[in-house]
Amino acid sequence: MSDITFFGETTFRNRRRRFGIKADDRRRHFYVIGKTGMGKTAMMENMAIQDIRNGKGIAFIDPHGEAAEKILNFIPASRINDVVYFNPGDLDFPIAFNVMESVGKKYRHLVVSGLMGVFKKIFGPEVWSARMEYILNYAILALLEYPGSTLLGINRILADPNYRKKVLEKVTDSTVKSFWVNEFAKYSQKYETEATAAIQNKVGQFISDPLIRNFIGQVKASINFREIMDTKKILIANLSKGRIGEENSSLSGALLITKLQLAAMSRVEIPEEERNDFYLYVDEFQNFATESFAIILSEARKYRLDLILGHQYINQMDETVRDAVFGNVGTLVVFRVGAEDAEFLEKEFSPYFLATDIVNLKKYSIYVKLMINGLSSKPFSAETLPPLPALEQSSVEKIIAVSRERYGNPREAVEKRITDWTESITLSGVAQPAGANQSAGAFPARMSSPQSSILYDAKCSACGKDTKLIFPPDGKRPVYCKVCLKKMEKERMEKLAPAPTPVLARVIAPTTAPVPVPTPAPAPVISSPNEPVKLEQISFSSSKKYEKKEYDKPKRKEINLGELKKLLHDSLGKLNEGKPSSTEATEGNQDNEGFKKL
Repeated sequence: MSDITFFGETTFRNRRRRFGIKADDRRRHFYVIGKTGMGKTAMMENMAIQDIRNGKGIAFIDPHGEAAEKILNFIPASRINDVVYFNPGDLDFPIAFNVMESVGKKYRHLVVSGLMGVFKKIFGPEVWSARMEYILNYAILALLEYPGSTLLGINRILADPNYRKKVLEKVTDSTVKSFWVNEFAKYSQKYETEATAAIQNKVGQFISDPLIRNFIGQVKASINFREIMDTKKILIANLSKGRIGEENSSLSGALLITKLQLAAMSRVEIPEEERNDFYLYVDEFQNFATESFAIILSEARKYRLDLILGHQYINQMDETVRDAVFGNVGTLVVFRVGAEDAEFLEKEFSPYFLATDIVNLKKYSIYVKLMINGLSSKPFSAETLPPLPALEQSSVEKIIAVSRERYGNPREAVEKRITDWTESITLSGVAQPAGANQSAGAFPARMSSPQSSILYDAKCSACGKDTKLIFPPDGKRPVYCKVCLKKMEKERMEKLAPAPTPVLARVIAPTTAPVPVPTPAPAPVISSPNEPVKLEQISFSSSKKYEKKEYDKPKRKEINLGELKKLLHDSLGKLNEGKPSSTEATEGNQDNEGFKKL
């Protein structure tokens, strides 16, 4: 009967009967959906505990932590040595986990795809862009060919030209090398800053957290996922959001699933009948469901990686993952769900159960479409089994101690190795002459690397006072304290400041025509640190409201009619001296009469 994993019971003619699923049918995967508090996690716990007691290999990924801790209480003494307790919240003994370690050439695209899916999901659509994906893709591909790489190297390859050069020396993929040599190196400083800032910012948020940095920053992984699967070990992942944070939990779980996928696919080298079934339980799996998860659902069966997935509602999955779930899952278990999900699931259960039936299910009651001998059964109703009885004697403390000893590393040793690595970033950034890689627009390496916790004693070359440095002094280059650095910077800025503009006196030259010109405002006075500004200059150079003067508009000259008459009379008199004709005289008299009237 160990070939069957029980998870429910039915009532027929007042007789209750347990039922379960066969091992071969579990290879088509097992999907559970229902509202919170309906009994999903309890059912998955029962199935996992049965697998453990039956000597099977499992991995249980729990984003809440409670189920993971509970399962530890049910592990028999005979299987204590099989347990790998993965707990990022254990700060004293972080487990070494390097998703980039020893990845074969034919599997590199899977690692890149998995990491891309992780970062895309965590970054969010409002931040993620095609340019980010393009650059990050080549960064990961380059690091996968460089021995000793970790996720900490992503920011370093973008920021440190010396490290980038070392990595490219090991890169054999011509396309990857061409990107860094012929494209990235020709970016302007401004463009590179814009292109890489978002990547460094988001990746830096994770690697700056000691909790995450200490387990993803170790070069040599202490967990062999292929060995765990082949030898039927028990991997319990406590990814409690309350302890490590939601984003850290999602990142850790997605990385674990990626490594399990790679380990499963590497089994292609052994005959299928020799591959042991390994059961992967993922509670609230939408937290880790990247686009690459669809590949696992469609291909994991032939590698004997059997999935048991549970979550609360369908819209938690994106369209790609949703289609993969309902297109590949063999067994479907439904607890009470909301109206929208019930309408969607009605297609799977009609005409036996309608949407109104699904939304009215009682606690621990389920509707099931069970895979039986490779064929899907008709939908039927059932109830989940009660929790299994606990062991008389718990071995939780011993399990954690053994797992720490075998797979964990002391925190001090881990941080020392990571600090040595990050210091090399700082030193390469300090030694880099100005503009040495400005063609590539590299950031100073210190901007994106985690801060070193070690400070070095030194004496200021200017004042002789004791100071602290983040790099060891070499005795050749001068070092300065903060006070002297500020003073030197101030002096440098003073030298760069332009000379003050003198206030010139403006004289308005007299003109024959009384056409006054508005006086322009005086030039502003630029203060200099070396010459104090006088109060008169300040008041003179300050902006004043323009006031209109009387002379701004030229006065119109008054007409003297008497002088005008005299001028006209004299002019006509000169004309009459020429003895004009009678007609002319008459006209002249008429003109004179006209002027007299004036």
